[in-house]
Amino acid sequence: MTSRSKAVQAAAPCKTRARKFLALSALAFCFASPVPPLFAAELETAAIDDQAGQPVGGGEEERASIVGGCTLGPRIVCPELDLRHRNLRGLSLAGADLHGANLMRADLRKADLRGADLTGAILDGADLRTAFLQGARLSGARLRGANLEFARATGADFTGSDLTAANLEAIRADKINLAGANLEGANLQEAKMALSNLSGANMDGAKLRFAIFQDALMTGCRACPAGW
Repeated sequence: MTSRSKAVQAAAPCKTRARKFLALSALAFCFASPVPPLFAAELETAAIDDQAGQPVGGGEEERASIVGGCTLGPRIVCPELDLRHRNLRGLSLAGADLHGANLMRADLRKADLRGADLTGAILDGADLRTAFLQGARLSGARLRGANLEFARATGADFTGSDLTAANLEAIRADKINLAGANLEGANLQEAKMALSNLSGANMDGAKLRFAIFQDALMTGCRACPAGW
């Protein structure tokens, strides 16, 4: 082996160590440098989207289509159906008769429930974010801890329903009927409930920041905002 070859062979480990040092230095610089605002916003949005895409409440990965011999779809008649923990995300159940159904912790995000009969249904812990509930009937339904953030419920009937600790933040629910409903500890921040019926409702401990109750009926309402 020539002296030149020996020198090249001896220098090889030094070059390898130098490359590793440069790579580690670059990595450290990336972690130490502040993340650009635009990139940070993209990361945050991606994290929210990823979280929103996960099944909630034990929801199944695949959306349910046939349950208990009932093919889920618009205008079905399947009272008292057991839909606990089911993934019903984005499903159209418009005009369906599901009175007395058990939808505890079901994933109903973006589901179409317009005009559906959910009288006496159990929706404790259900995820109804951005769901369509216009004209739906939920009188006597139980929605303890349910999430109705950004849901649309104009003209829906929640008479005597239990919405204890439910999240109704930014819900769009003008002309909603909440007569006799229990909204204790519920989050109603930025909710839009103009011309709604809150007579006899219980709003003890409810969060009402920036909520809109213009021309709402509040006769006998407990803890409703005075002079709204």
